[in-house]
Amino acid sequence: MDQILAPPRTPERPPVVNQGDGSLGIPVYVYAVVFSSLCVITGLIWDICWHLSIGRDGLLSPPHLVIYLGAVVSGLFSGYEVLRNTFTGTAAEKSRRVRVWGVFYSSLGALFCIWGAIAMLTSAPFDDWWHNTYGLDVTILSPPHTVLALGIIGVQFGAIVSVLAIKNQTEYLFGGNPAVKKKRQRVLFLLFTLSAGFLLTMWYTLLSEELGRWASHNSSYYQVAAVAFPFLLMAFGRAFSGRWTITAVTLVYSLILLLTLWIIPLFPAEPKLGPILNHLDHYNGFNFPLLLIVPAVALDYLRHRFAYWNDWKLAILLGTVFLVVFFVVQWYFGAFLLESPLARNWFFGSHYLYFGNNPDWQYRYQYAPWSAQTTGQLIKGLGIALALSILSTRIGLAWGKWMKNIQR
Repeated sequence: MDQILAPPRTPERPPVVNQGDGSLGIPVYVYAVVFSSLCVITGLIWDICWHLSIGRDGLLSPPHLVIYLGAVVSGLFSGYEVLRNTFTGTAAEKSRRVRVWGVFYSSLGALFCIWGAIAMLTSAPFDDWWHNTYGLDVTILSPPHTVLALGIIGVQFGAIVSVLAIKNQTEYLFGGNPAVKKKRQRVLFLLFTLSAGFLLTMWYTLLSEELGRWASHNSSYYQVAAVAFPFLLMAFGRAFSGRWTITAVTLVYSLILLLTLWIIPLFPAEPKLGPILNHLDHYNGFNFPLLLIVPAVALDYLRHRFAYWNDWKLAILLGTVFLVVFFVVQWYFGAFLLESPLARNWFFGSHYLYFGNNPDWQYRYQYAPWSAQTTGQLIKGLGIALALSILSTRIGLAWGKWMKNIQR
């Protein structure tokens, strides 16, 4: 009878951390891994420009050093956080961590960062051997670069998860001064948009060979975009609730590509690997960003306007809107970048060309006939892209729901 009358037990909850002293309670390693995420994407874009302008690089070339810096900072700070939690962490801190191998206590984000750093540093000697054996890469995703890319994505996703875990703990674990909590949320939103924008930039970089301006009037271009971007954008928008989260993330992506496009070509460089058909004296730039920020604004508005819809209805609406808006803006903007003399300058960068390509190629500034499609082929291809965009959006909503609940 006593057991029947006794109140039900509630799950034990870690003690609330009082933040009345003005401290934001954001671990240093979170700032470090976001900085690492910036280093690796900046170094990667610089490395691509190096290959486009100089050719062969060495194990310790400047772009590689920036990438290695990101890997080392991410690995060291995340590793220290794991050891600190394991050997000096309080019971409350350990309760908010994942137990690894029955010994170590780590946040989920730190685990991603550690394994990502290991993969990145492992790829370095592999890449050097590959160049010594086979010469210059002809694609972005060569085997050693694939290992590097997986490591970079691990570090960048680890940065996102680390920020989300701290953010999601705020209402649950942190009490005290409301002004401090509000400031904490602003800082975490900034860290999230930065880390998510860096990952979006990385994702675009891996697919940039399929998303060149020469293909912008072919349905395959929009099929690749429909698979690649909606799931990331919707995941980010749902993972961190905010009125303009997706717009802010695409703004970071745009700024990274614009700043590297405008700054890297300011420095001298000359080709050091034959054949040299296009003589250079400064770096080539990378790419002008896709206008993802335009559909991002529409997605942010609609996902709040129809937040009460179920996920499948939202996926149909948002996936359709993404493809339609992206198609309209990129179809015309891609033509501008490729064909207009107004785009052949430092701002848009459509005049940059790999040193091994003939600068007098007849299709340098026009669409090649093999990329042309009939109206029927284009419509059929866009229909496939629409289905892919809706499915990608639905996956992104589900993934974002999972990330929204990360607390470890």
